Amino acid sequence: MLFLCAALGYLLGSVPFGLVITRAFGLGDLRQIGSGNIGATNVLRTGSKPAALLTLICDVGKGAFAVVTARWLIGDVAGLAAGAGAFIGHCYPLYLGFKGGKGVATFLGTILALTWPVGLLVCATWIATAVITRISSLSALVAAAMSPVWALLLGLPWTALTVGVMAVFIFLRHHANIARLRAGTEPKIGKKP
Repeated sequence: MLFLCAALGYLLGSVPFGLVITRAFGLGDLRQIGSGNIGATNVLRTGSKPAALLTLICDVGKGAFAVVTARWLIGDVAGLAAGAGAFIGHCYPLYLGFKGGKGVATFLGTILALTWPVGLLVCATWIATAVITRISSLSALVAAAMSPVWALLLGLPWTALTVGVMAVFIFLRHHANIARLRAGTEPKIGKKP
């Protein structure tokens, strides 16, 4: 059952909402715009804030939906498996030849559904970093790095381990962003690279 939950979560996570939404809005192929990423930050580079917001909601929602549904039907561990599957599906989607997004929004949706206090602290970390730096990737990296810290401070060691592993994937998916951050060439939020 856990494998089935993870597999179904993966298939849901693999849905490239950013790509679907930009095409529906007549904005072209998102993979040929800005960074080429399928997430909300790159959708924002098209100039369409509604499309970017809708992408963000859908990407957060698929992680949360996977967790909540599996938890309701089977239990907490199933929710964890489904959420992890959705996160991996967004990063390595079956439908796009395993070339997906960086997983930040789906990560947030998964954490919010798993343990909402940790999720709120992670969201607050992202927002605070974004307000200060205006750099989405740096905000995501700081929020991901802080997620196991917040979980430990709230006395949730298993949650800390889980989000810590997911954070490692986020850092791996951001390797190009990290290089640009070091070089001082990473674009600000809403700006074209």
